[in-house]
Amino acid sequence: MKAGSNLTKWALAAAVLAMSWAPSVLAQQADPKRWQLNMGKGVTHLSEIAYESHMIVLWICVVIGAIVFAAMGYALFKFRKSKGAVAATFSHNTTAEVIWTIVPIVILVGLAWPATANLIKMYDTRNAEMTVKVTGYQWMWKYEYLGEGVEFTSRLARDSDALRQSGEVPDMAANPNYLLEVDNELVLPTDTKIRFVITADDVIHAWWVPALGWKQDAIPGFVNEAWTDIQEPGVYRGQCAELCGKDHGFMPIVVRAVPRAEFNAWLAEQKLAAEPVADPAANTTEGTGTAPRSEDPEMVEDVLEGDEPTAPPGLQPENRDQVEPLPGQ
Repeated sequence: MKAGSNLTKWALAAAVLAMSWAPSVLAQQADPKRWQLNMGKGVTHLSEIAYESHMIVLWICVVIGAIVFAAMGYALFKFRKSKGAVAATFSHNTTAEVIWTIVPIVILVGLAWPATANLIKMYDTRNAEMTVKVTGYQWMWKYEYLGEGVEFTSRLARDSDALRQSGEVPDMAANPNYLLEVDNELVLPTDTKIRFVITADDVIHAWWVPALGWKQDAIPGFVNEAWTDIQEPGVYRGQCAELCGKDHGFMPIVVRAVPRAEFNAWLAEQKLAAEPVADPAANTTEGTGTAPRSEDPEMVEDVLEGDEPTAPPGLQPENRDQVEPLPGQ
């Protein structure tokens, strides 16, 4: 009776622990958290597909594990030597062998079918509304909004770089995004299918933002494709995921997802800033030869040819004595 009471107490304690732990797992945010145990759900359609596939396989494994270990436990307890159990002498059982061969095959085929369909979706970049080219360098990223004339590089923010080289111990409270800040964020619109073309200029890199649900290698001489559709505005961080040299650990990625209207306004500002500034030296408008030399390029030619315009009569050298002095002179 006492053993049964203790078992009941342990069962209730486990149930309470599971109830308190489950919400924290199910309510995970896009960025990894301390002591996070489960896979993050992400903020894109692809990350949701990966999360759902993961959970299906996880629970199938849990069920299989529970059945196997329950059978083992029962056999160890029920047929223990102290109760006088005698081991069977048969070498095999055809029925059992057929069952434990067919059942795993059925399970694997059942998992392979939706997994294949999901992989096809992940590599289908058709009907994208915009394309971003990502190029990896040692040790920074270059982003180009193809067809828009906007491009820039993104590297580790100066504050984080200075802190890592100072020898100081970073404080999580004061530096929550230590080594995960950049000088130029990749700004993307939400609810938009975005195609990425990813390559590298020197060595192999890998562009990885966990919240987007995928990682793609950046290989010199090759162009890999991927796509995303961010469903929630926010800031999502990642890093280079391929060893690429001494500063591999200092190639952060920051994606800022904003509503489409805000993105359009930001893109217009970037286009305006990217427009070339007019060069005064390229002015080809013909002058009259009478403007100051800094404004009229033909003034210099007139001087060289001896045709510099003369001053008004009142300012000719022979008339300087007739010019009234200014007050105080």
